[in-house]
Amino acid sequence: MVRHATAVWNGSGKEGNGTLSTQSGVLEQTQYSFNTRFADGKGTNPEELVAAAHAGCFTMKLSFVLNEAGFTADKLETRCEITLDSGAITKSHLTVTGTVPGISQEQWDAAVKNAEANCPISKLYNTEISTDATLG
Repeated sequence: MVRHATAVWNGSGKEGNGTLSTQSGVLEQTQYSFNTRFADGKGTNPEELVAAAHAGCFTMKLSFVLNEAGFTADKLETRCEITLDSGAITKSHLTVTGTVPGISQEQWDAAVKNAEANCPISKLYNTEISTDATLG
């Protein structure tokens, strides 16, 4: 499987602006700029998209890991915080809450660690990845 996205940038780094589009069409010439990345401008930014990708990938992987262990989550919710420091992504922190009938704390913790280590986006990153997990 191959997926793609396209970025178009016009102008200088600080005063310019760009758009992002994805193969699926979910993003279609979505605005991004210096202000959306480093201030409070309207639009998206690469770090926000990386956070969404990691949260989504991790949560889906966790669902598969739970299924393999004989559990089905009623709900999994993950927030991902990406840290950009001195021009590099230095950390991805996942905070997950799950409602999983019949699972023990030990089984939950093992499933979370498995998903953290083995989701494809985690494997892509060359940065610190950490997780806080709450079982509801």
